[in-house]
Amino acid sequence: MNETLEYYNKNAEVFANGTAGIEFSEIQEEFLSELNDEAPILDFGCGSGRDTRYFLQKGYRVTALDGSAELCRIAGENTGIFVIQMDFNDFDEQNRYDGIWACSSILHLPKNELKSVLIYMERALRKDGIIYTSIKYGAFSGMRNGRFLLILQKTETGCRRSCFRYISRQNRRGFGSGSIRDRNQ
Repeated sequence: MNETLEYYNKNAEVFANGTAGIEFSEIQEEFLSELNDEAPILDFGCGSGRDTRYFLQKGYRVTALDGSAELCRIAGENTGIFVIQMDFNDFDEQNRYDGIWACSSILHLPKNELKSVLIYMERALRKDGIIYTSIKYGAFSGMRNGRFLLILQKTETGCRRSCFRYISRQNRRGFGSGSIRDRNQ
């Protein structure tokens, strides 16, 4: 993971500029439709703050977190809020968020860390909370273009299927996205 953080620290401006114009409003609105107005949201791996800014503009209370110091700086400038710099494995909050948005962030975790981070994320949710995450479908685990990537088969998410309901879709580039909601509701 350190090599991935080094990559994002060295390439933060290029990454921020390259992702700033990506249109995500359809997926963002689907996520927000599951939440009450002004609900607390965690942008888990916020990158440049693109999604954080969208949620803030819609009136939600957003906490933004990323592992890269440079992306935290850029996200703070882009959103006007303090952005927490933290390794995903150090995240440990409980019952705080109605929604967690993890767009293309946890795909940088090795498979042996994915399950525990998803459990940490679940603990951070309030009752009836929802997690959005996106992963790339396929079969690969390792370094690619300076970043660690975990590309999974659809059945290898690392979650206990008995505890979560998946709402998924796949786009042309092989990215799958989905919401994870506690099945006990």
